[in-house]
Amino acid sequence: MSISVTIGDQEYFPDIEKVRYEGPGSDNPLAFKYYDENRVVGGKKMKDLFRFSVAYWHTICGAGVDQFGSETHQYQWLRNPDPMQRARDKLDAAFEFTSKLGMAYYCFHDRDLAPEGEDIKDSEKNLRKMTQLALNKQNESGVRLLWGTANLFSHPRYMNGAATNPDIHVVAHAAAQVKAALETTVELGGENYVFWGGREGYSTLLNTEMKKEIDHLAMFLAKARDHGRKAGFKGTFLIEPKPMEPAKHQYDYDVNAVIAFLKSYGLEDDFKINIENNHATLAGHTFAHEIQTAADAGLLGSLDVNQGDPHCGWDTDEFLYNLYDAVEIMIVLLRNGGLGAGGMNFDAKVRRSSTDLEDIFIAHILSIDTLARGLLIATDILEKSDYLDLVKRRYGSFDTTAGRAFEAGKLKLEQLAEIAECSGEPLRTSGKQELFESIINRFL
Repeated sequence: MSISVTIGDQEYFPDIEKVRYEGPGSDNPLAFKYYDENRVVGGKKMKDLFRFSVAYWHTICGAGVDQFGSETHQYQWLRNPDPMQRARDKLDAAFEFTSKLGMAYYCFHDRDLAPEGEDIKDSEKNLRKMTQLALNKQNESGVRLLWGTANLFSHPRYMNGAATNPDIHVVAHAAAQVKAALETTVELGGENYVFWGGREGYSTLLNTEMKKEIDHLAMFLAKARDHGRKAGFKGTFLIEPKPMEPAKHQYDYDVNAVIAFLKSYGLEDDFKINIENNHATLAGHTFAHEIQTAADAGLLGSLDVNQGDPHCGWDTDEFLYNLYDAVEIMIVLLRNGGLGAGGMNFDAKVRRSSTDLEDIFIAHILSIDTLARGLLIATDILEKSDYLDLVKRRYGSFDTTAGRAFEAGKLKLEQLAEIAECSGEPLRTSGKQELFESIINRFL
């Protein structure tokens, strides 16, 4: 039996029914093959493990524009010349899409939801109107807000940064925008709030006082936190790392840089980290590395799921389809207890030449199934192979008397030197990298 889902006055995807799970044997591109939302894995339903979220800016607002050409996606909801009516059309399309895909969450920048006005008050008026409409949509559909954020990088006023701008008036303007975005997030029941410092960095040190700018960034975040708590926000503040692009050097370079920043300024109790795969690769890391680094610091917050093109040097924001990467990140997440109040947001866009409406659905289904399959494979690896035992054995010497004493801080350098003298040349213990890789491949 077909089930039609429409959230709004106009149906933008009339030929698409609600996406269903049909199993691995299905050849239907508009059905899930591995993502069965109520299937229990590791004691949790898939939908609760992943907490998938649709990204408003790429999925709804993206029109196929890149740095070399104009839009190629002729979406009906982007056509109205009146900015507020266009915002209402986008909202209808967003909730129809999210509901038909069966996702529990969405997320947005303030300027995705409502257009900028002539001044601060006009912009806030637009945002308040759209916030009420979005709240109505949430109540009708059951879709919730994973996180909100403010776009502090697109407008020309932010060409030299927002919180790190050398002009206090720009900093103040950014504060007004964040204040409104935070209040919108609270009103919509958002579970997190994200800061992506797209232009919080520099292009040349010749005109930059770096310490002053980083101090200002910390002050700005602390004041935003204070206002958010005062406004009733009980969720987690998230910082999203990226090393470059659009700035030459961005202060939130990678997860380790953010950890050091948060702990240096005493912000680690309120802030965690939102990690994007493509940003990780631009920083010279893997997605799994960045997730593990954040988890080890107790600061893993949420994920922007996408992937880059290894042959391109920029942020291509492709939908994740690399199964090996999905398995590796799921191993890390399963071993570290999952994402808590975070989720997996598809910060990805269909290719510029993918112009059919169904392509947006197919792209999301592709990534959702890739992650679900990665979860199932990772679970089998952890439960049915000797993977964990091999890792444990590699560090087995720290289960000896000497190893436990070292980890407890009870051995001085002189005592360690005595152990070395008594034990002689250590045995060369193989890292067994190829064996670990063969275990992964055996379960793929």
